[in-house]
Amino acid sequence: MRVDEWNVHPHHVWIKGGRPEKVVDYDDELKMWNIYGYPEAVEALTNPKVFSNDAGRLDPIDLDPDICAGDFAQMDPPQHRKVRGLADHAFLPDLMTSLEPRVIRLIHELVDDLADRDRFDLVKDFATPLPLTVIGELLGIPRSDLHLFHAWMHRMLDDTGDFEPPEAVLDQEEALKAGFALLYEMRDYWGGLAAERRRTPREDLISHLVHAEVEGERLTDSEVFNICNRLLINGHHTTSILIGNTMLCLDAFPDQAERVRADRSLVPSLVEECLRFFSPIAAVGRCTNVDVEVAGTVIPKDQVVMVWTGAANHDERQFENPHRLDAGRTPNAHLGFGRGVHFCIGRRLARMQGRAAVDILLDRLPGLRTDPDNPPTFYRIADAGGVDGLPVLVA
Repeated sequence: MRVDEWNVHPHHVWIKGGRPEKVVDYDDELKMWNIYGYPEAVEALTNPKVFSNDAGRLDPIDLDPDICAGDFAQMDPPQHRKVRGLADHAFLPDLMTSLEPRVIRLIHELVDDLADRDRFDLVKDFATPLPLTVIGELLGIPRSDLHLFHAWMHRMLDDTGDFEPPEAVLDQEEALKAGFALLYEMRDYWGGLAAERRRTPREDLISHLVHAEVEGERLTDSEVFNICNRLLINGHHTTSILIGNTMLCLDAFPDQAERVRADRSLVPSLVEECLRFFSPIAAVGRCTNVDVEVAGTVIPKDQVVMVWTGAANHDERQFENPHRLDAGRTPNAHLGFGRGVHFCIGRRLARMQGRAAVDILLDRLPGLRTDPDNPPTFYRIADAGGVDGLPVLVA
């Protein structure tokens, strides 16, 4: 299936070779600024004194401050470093190495269940359950409860809405209310699990968090919840999209698929290239602490800014032939996992699972291809780039 046939989000014009008209522009309907260029995006992502992650202060509704407590994705240094340091415990390189045999076993188990089928949905039946199981085991979620998180993730994405509503501000407020109602529901679950781990610690991240201290104080249940929730989202959703996107890219670029099949040492660089070409995280939000000039345009203080990493990854000022998938592209300083202090915490785990999944799928299902009668479906929220359904055939 060719790239020009992909029904991607209409804002993602770069996927099909287009470019936004300006490097920086203002959306008067949504009251936010957009940054599309690569060097401009790097500056916004690496300068937290100017571009803050504490965008919640500009939300149109009053928030319970406790509901976001501990969410390091919404923190700036130095508090960000203190809290994120607790979560980094789960993603140390040595631990990722020790996890790889378990990941490989899980991949083979999933493929075993699919091997006698002539068609299936790669996202639903493989790319989603793999990272959900892995991050669930790291955190300490009982396997019998993983279906709850799968359902919550879908509700979270559905409630997020799009960036193009007819009544933008009203719809954003309603979407925020629905989103926070879901967060309260999830927090109740995490609170029960945290209480259990306080009584009976285990070798999992929840036990680590409930017994950890920041500046002499234990984390609250809300802080534990937000750290775990952030890790679940980063460790599951992004990886699921990465695997689906990579297999779809191989289908769309058969010359690169043959190249990788002939030289498996290219699998790691293929995964990096797919992170660039079809970034699972298409945009990240920031807000300005001061007036700042970007590409000759002044963005005032206290403005919401969307940094379009997906567009930046197709900036010809940084990447040669950016609209061409090159499985051996090097160097490849893409922004698929962000940049700066908020560089994706689960990047090592995502890369490891992505590489192993592609390698094993190429080995065990060599005839895998998209189903011409059932085209892939794509996320309809603008800041997520990728497939949420990928029907495939097995030759």
